[in-house]
Amino acid sequence: MIAGVVIGLAFVGYLLWSTLAAQAAECHVCVAFGPGRNCATASAMTNKEALRSAQTTACGTLAHGMNDAIACENRPAISEECKNR
Repeated sequence: MIAGVVIGLAFVGYLLWSTLAAQAAECHVCVAFGPGRNCATASAMTNKEALRSAQTTACGTLAHGMNDAIACENRPAISEECKNR
């Protein structure tokens, strides 16, 4: 019983560590599309990946449909800020 708990906690600890270790960059992006403006934060292995993910997330509430989503994601961000962990 105790061995199972210890193994379970070790597994959860490993999952947490491996997830957080892979997130080396964190970026905050603000976009304007149509009448709205939205900001989002994302983390990834590189700044480029984190910027793209944050912009996609920010566009999620502004875009209505696939065409709008693509147009929003291809628009330059109003602001972007990244930090490396």
